[in-house]
Amino acid sequence: MLPESFRTTNHLLRPLSMTDAKEIFLSYAQDPEVSLYTIWMPHKILSDTEEFVSDCLSVPPHISRTYSIYDNKEGGFRGLFSLRQINSFHVEFGYVLTRPWWGRGIMTEVLKRSVILMLSQKECFRISGICDVENLGSARVMEKAGLKREGILRRCIIHPNVSKLPRDCFSYAAVK
Repeated sequence: MLPESFRTTNHLLRPLSMTDAKEIFLSYAQDPEVSLYTIWMPHKILSDTEEFVSDCLSVPPHISRTYSIYDNKEGGFRGLFSLRQINSFHVEFGYVLTRPWWGRGIMTEVLKRSVILMLSQKECFRISGICDVENLGSARVMEKAGLKREGILRRCIIHPNVSKLPRDCFSYAAVK
């Protein structure tokens, strides 16, 4: 059900590979601003990023796929996008974008395309994601991509760069 790769108007999403580790490390994994609302701490050394990529690749692709986002024209790396099969009818997504590309509509474009791809499949009825209630940029991406805010999940996830305690998150979804 999860596509091996896919394209948007301006971007190619291809499977993450170990060769992406250095690009990830240099472009965003060390950046405290990018990692503020993530579930991981900024990476200190390249091997931190290599371990992350290895962990992503160890999950069977029918359960979870992580995609590297590249510009169609320039070929430049922009970030990562993931899809996770929760059950036979529900897929969750997650994403991270390098800071120089924030505010340019890239993730909205990627998310819109993934919603169309997933909900066009006969067996998929729901695609969803969450973000910290203070992460208004991510909330706006999901809204612009056509997802609806379903509510607040109280004490849902730990964002260690903000707090050691579980934080509230907005829940967004698109359904058919």
